[in-house]
Amino acid sequence: MTAAPTTELVAYDDAVRRYDPVLGIEVHVELGTRTKMFCAAEVEFGGEPNTQTTPVSLGLPGALPVVNGTAVEYAIRIGLALNCQIAESCRFARKNYFYPDVPKNFQTSQYDEPIAYDGWIDIELKDGEIFRVEIERAHMEEDAGKNTHVGGATGRIHGAEYSLVDYNRAGIPLVEIVTKPIEGAGERAPEVARAYVQTLRDIFRALGVSEARMERGNVRADVNVSLRTSPDAPLGTRTETKNVNSFRSVERTVRHEISRQAAVLDAGQAVVQETRHWHEDTGITTSGRVKSDAEDYRYFPEPDLVPVAPSREWVEEIRASLPEMPAARRRRLQKEWGYADAEMRDVVNAGAVDLIEATVAGGTSPAGARKWWMGELARRAKQADVALASMAVTPAQIAELEQLVAAGTINDKLARQVLDGVLAGEGDPAAVVRSRGLEVVSDDGALLAAIDEALAAQPDVVEKVRGGNQGPVGAIIGAVMKATKGQADAKRVRELVLERIGQ
Repeated sequence: MTAAPTTELVAYDDAVRRYDPVLGIEVHVELGTRTKMFCAAEVEFGGEPNTQTTPVSLGLPGALPVVNGTAVEYAIRIGLALNCQIAESCRFARKNYFYPDVPKNFQTSQYDEPIAYDGWIDIELKDGEIFRVEIERAHMEEDAGKNTHVGGATGRIHGAEYSLVDYNRAGIPLVEIVTKPIEGAGERAPEVARAYVQTLRDIFRALGVSEARMERGNVRADVNVSLRTSPDAPLGTRTETKNVNSFRSVERTVRHEISRQAAVLDAGQAVVQETRHWHEDTGITTSGRVKSDAEDYRYFPEPDLVPVAPSREWVEEIRASLPEMPAARRRRLQKEWGYADAEMRDVVNAGAVDLIEATVAGGTSPAGARKWWMGELARRAKQADVALASMAVTPAQIAELEQLVAAGTINDKLARQVLDGVLAGEGDPAAVVRSRGLEVVSDDGALLAAIDEALAAQPDVVEKVRGGNQGPVGAIIGAVMKATKGQADAKRVRELVLERIGQ
């Protein structure tokens, strides 16, 4: 029996003051292999529906699976990166359930013998605090197909006129990473959940095991939330919000479920163990189905596949080939760049690490790269409500822009006009300087004409400077900059003004 719907949410701050949230997160990552987990069907995003199938991925009678060796290697890479133990032998199992997107009526997965187990990962929160998340297991399995429900208002099966099934995704290799209960996060639980999923995404990309594009469904998170009255109390009943596919949505899901479950408990009702759906448009979760326990899936060993037994020598070879992990890379770059802790956190939180690294590689200083990405470009990205990395400018172009400033070809004010041209698609910075005529005026003859005009217009300033007060020189420099439309070399203008006045 389900609890009566609760219309009022408890304010989040009140909910976490009176209840202790506990999380559990299951992250599914599609592996970037050429073929599927148990057959030779090609894996390619965006293909015509049902064109990337074989008898195995369609579950036709008599079709026998064969394990994808690359997928096993990728799973081991993920397990090692998460500080897991790698099983000396493990088995696949049949997870039995009946749904149109599972053509075999079971999913080939791993149950009691995962390939990786007992791991941990440290995540960094926005203020630099390190929070450790313990990993229960990481196991291999295959993806399901994709249902499309046509008609109705929500895009879900309820109210749809009919449904379509595309089996191109059925059988794509997955690794599912399951945390142990995440305790002790308190009011920061939503931030911890977001940072954890983002850290995993970064690790997948660093390992080269997946494109890890959440907007394509390469990485999906099932978010479990429960509340208890205190950290010493038994775990509460959990809900599982399925297939959350953005960092922001992960954070919002946790926040909403904490407020919703607090309202349920405050009303004297019981939280129902169920799956739920996240709605990005309304910012709420809604009930899906009563959550199945493991025994409901009637797991049993897959009879058509032999155990997977990676040799210790192979595991150590894979360990030795692992690339630098994102956290270690950030620490190294911070030291190389000379950034303060707060500066580096700002760079990480803005998603600018790769952008700045590429800009520095393009020949500019770390300070110069940070100035542009975390200053002018971050401001413009915020105004446009877009990600920094999606701005229509490349690290190479920013490096060139900063080099033009360093060389004195343009000044900072002109550089912003050059950036306008680059973002408008007018070409690289040097081309924009030429086409817009933005090069700094450094010819003394042209500058002296403007200086003489400014001096003649402000004789009182000239007298003050001749009397030993150089403060008013700025007024003359400002007049010259205005006359040259900001294209004068301010340092050279000052030198010439003082020479002209006789100082």
